[in-house]
Amino acid sequence: MKFILRILLSALAVVLLAKLLPGIGVDSYVTAIVVALVLGLLNFLVKPVLVILTLPVTLVTFGLFLLVINAIIILLADYFVTGFEVQSVLWAIVFSLLLSFLQSILFSILKEDKKK
Repeated sequence: MKFILRILLSALAVVLLAKLLPGIGVDSYVTAIVVALVLGLLNFLVKPVLVILTLPVTLVTFGLFLLVINAIIILLADYFVTGFEVQSVLWAIVFSLLLSFLQSILFSILKEDKKK
């Protein structure tokens, strides 16, 4: 149940950001759910490999290269999901930052409800 709620909250964040950012497009709510699932899967499978492969660059840039890795994950989701559009790497970086921020807020609300 917690997994489904997290996916739905991530999809909500994707829809909100697609409406706010002109460089991001999502066709429907179903597409947003698919994007949330694909992003979760890519973050689970691909991101650790990329982080390990780019560890020297990440250390030299004091971790800022992780923004580029997050943008690559967003662009991969754009490639795999029809109906989800990211116009450039810059929009992918902005989307990644704002998505992480929104998810942390939404997931913290979820955790607070669990404690009560």
